[in-house]
Amino acid sequence: MFLVLWEFEVKPGCEERFERVYGAGGDWDSLFRRDANHAGTYLFRDLAKPRVYLTADYWVTQTAYKDFLQREEAEYKRIDAEAEALTEAERHVGSYETAGEVSPIHWTSR
Repeated sequence: MFLVLWEFEVKPGCEERFERVYGAGGDWDSLFRRDANHAGTYLFRDLAKPRVYLTADYWVTQTAYKDFLQREEAEYKRIDAEAEALTEAERHVGSYETAGEVSPIHWTSR
């Protein structure tokens, strides 16, 4: 599994729009879902700093991610340019591969 993490500081008043663009079913998620090697995207909001968000994009492999970026470069750049108006800062936190065996995440309701 390959993971790409980005951190965003959202402009005041743009939080709702940002969540629509970056959240489930939003522009990014819809673009990534075009590729069978996309394993999910999650949007997190910092509890201490509510205008700071983290995106976690999961891919089967780093190669699959790079191939996707090359193939969808124009659409990726278009969405990125439009979404830039919503943020004050953007930082690539890092790219990670799983170490050892991968166990599935199990979500439970309490």
